[in-house]
Amino acid sequence: MAKTSTAAPNPTPPASYEDALAELERLVGAMESGQLPLDRLLESYRRGAELLALCRGRLEAVETQVKVLEDGQLKPWIDA
Repeated sequence: MAKTSTAAPNPTPPASYEDALAELERLVGAMESGQLPLDRLLESYRRGAELLALCRGRLEAVETQVKVLEDGQLKPWIDA
């Protein structure tokens, strides 16, 4: 008998940081609801780990760019 999943996994990378964060938030909400079957919970956890790594990587890349723009010094954010 073939196994069916409640939702197809989404292996494609998100187009933007914001898309990745939104998908991660949806996954966390679904996982916290306690309504996912065990197999789907594991798939969601794996996808969430991928999205988290992607978001962290993009944030680190932006931080590096800011350091370059600030001449090697990461200055404190001053909200005017």
